[in-house]
Amino acid sequence: MKEISYEIDNERIYFRIVGKVDSNNAKEVEDEIKTIIDETSKNNIIIDAKKLEYISSAGLRIFLRLKKDYDNFKVINVSSDVYEIFNMTGFTQIMTIEKAYRVVSVDGCEEIGRGANGKVYRIDQDNVVKVYNNPDALDEIKNEREVAKKALVLGIPTAISYDVVKVGESYGSVFELLNAKSFSQILDSEKDKMDWCVDEYTKLLKVIHGTQVAEGELPDIRESVKDWIAFLEGYIPKEAFIKLNKLIEDVPYDNHIIHGDYHTKNVEYVDGEVMIIDMDTLSVGHPVFEFAMMYNAFLGYNEYNHSALKPFLGIDYETSEIFWNKVLAAYFETTDSNKLNEVMQKANIISYVRMIRKRIRQNLHTTDLGRVEVEGWTKKLIDCLDNTESLLFDIDLIKD
Repeated sequence: MKEISYEIDNERIYFRIVGKVDSNNAKEVEDEIKTIIDETSKNNIIIDAKKLEYISSAGLRIFLRLKKDYDNFKVINVSSDVYEIFNMTGFTQIMTIEKAYRVVSVDGCEEIGRGANGKVYRIDQDNVVKVYNNPDALDEIKNEREVAKKALVLGIPTAISYDVVKVGESYGSVFELLNAKSFSQILDSEKDKMDWCVDEYTKLLKVIHGTQVAEGELPDIRESVKDWIAFLEGYIPKEAFIKLNKLIEDVPYDNHIIHGDYHTKNVEYVDGEVMIIDMDTLSVGHPVFEFAMMYNAFLGYNEYNHSALKPFLGIDYETSEIFWNKVLAAYFETTDSNKLNEVMQKANIISYVRMIRKRIRQNLHTTDLGRVEVEGWTKKLIDCLDNTESLLFDIDLIKD
């Protein structure tokens, strides 16, 4: 069997290796690769390892020498078994090695979750796949898997991805979620479960907010919020811009976890257990940041177009508003509207900043609806700022 074949694509030369590379044939394989490189005078070297079944230390040394001689050297389409060899020996840290990913289609699949960076689809009874918006999402996937493992160890129930797949032009993480139902599905189809959903949703949220990590283990949400505010310079009055920055600067570092995208499509009921998915937005910070983003998901983004909420969240605006108000009361253990309004006034400052920024970045502020939204949110932001001197609240002081 011929072990080496190649083809040239512009300035790149693709080598295909078939079978095994070990001490028995390593010298011949290396000599043939070098001969072809010399004859073609190409220096952008790619090894297509789709049919590489095994590589020994002798074979690995070939790749080391190629990497040393050619900066653009990389290995693609590596099977899981061979990739494990590269990973265990540290080669994935010193050169580009890309796995061969199983191809999955989500055509006709039910969307069961949605987050800031992707959508979650059920691909069969046992499994779901999160498809990332970013077509270059491998680093994001790696980060989310690591964060999810960390959260699980800390006692936050979540699903861990067991496979990475190719979905269209992007990538996806596959999770085992047997017969899972999102809280959005439950709220939409089982109206009598509203209070149960509120209790379980709030209980899990408190578990998340009660969990601490060492400094530096997770991103600080304040840094993201500072970027959102910086984007708005010139779009909002100067006085409002200055006060926004001061309010954020006055929020001290808090090492308690916040999810960052905690809504009912990301909370799942799986075999008697409630768990959270979509962990790529996990960070640390004061709960005011969490409530700002929760408000946006449940009400904010659809404040001027209620009918758009159902396609996004899976529940209608009226149900979402009822659920949201019940969650606030349950979390803060009070029905005092003045106290709850005070909390939301603080959170809404961040809510409006994020929504205004998003519409402008999407260039939707030039549309009829977008113009109404941005103008309305800007007015509400300034009203909140006029009546707020601190974004902080003490949860214990909120309770009845």
